[in-house]
Amino acid sequence: MQQMHLALHGLAIKKHGSPAEVAAIVGLDEGTAATLLDQAAANGRAARAGEAKFMLTAPAQMALRMEYGRLYADLRANDAMNAAYDRFEKVNADLKQLITDWQTIEVAGSRVPNDHSDKAYDARIIDRLGALHEAAEQVIGQMAAHLPRLSVYGDLLTEALEKAEDGAHEWVSDAKLPSYHTVWFEMHEDLLRILGRERDE
Repeated sequence: MQQMHLALHGLAIKKHGSPAEVAAIVGLDEGTAATLLDQAAANGRAARAGEAKFMLTAPAQMALRMEYGRLYADLRANDAMNAAYDRFEKVNADLKQLITDWQTIEVAGSRVPNDHSDKAYDARIIDRLGALHEAAEQVIGQMAAHLPRLSVYGDLLTEALEKAEDGAHEWVSDAKLPSYHTVWFEMHEDLLRILGRERDE
């Protein structure tokens, strides 16, 4: 896989990201990602967003989407990969419900924002996340058998889960961190792009 494609693909997943953030999800080292993103900015495929971050330009977004069909044609035609993705979507549905349950709590028959004052409730959700993670690891492993770089998501999810289990509960869903939900969302975006699927809103 071309390194420039990976850098731009990672930037598309991050929406706007630093070389370190892009490198972390596509298997490049940070120095290489920085060089590639500098080149992309110089030739109009990326724009600088703040001091150390980049975002794709509109023409680069269009070109990247055209590349996916060519670069991942074999993967899209792979029955085992598609079956693994279908299993991923089932785990994804469970995670959506879990995150809803984490972010809200039932009070007098109504769902209200979870202020996380009920430690026992939060602990039960994190226990559920641990069980879900076991299923996630299996399906990520199945997909990584066909595209090895996907295994990085398993590592990032494990790290987020361990931090949440150790009491840093912001690692469940905080969008400002590579939390479990953030990494999962990015993994899903990655899969949708390479497999030519659409996100079910």
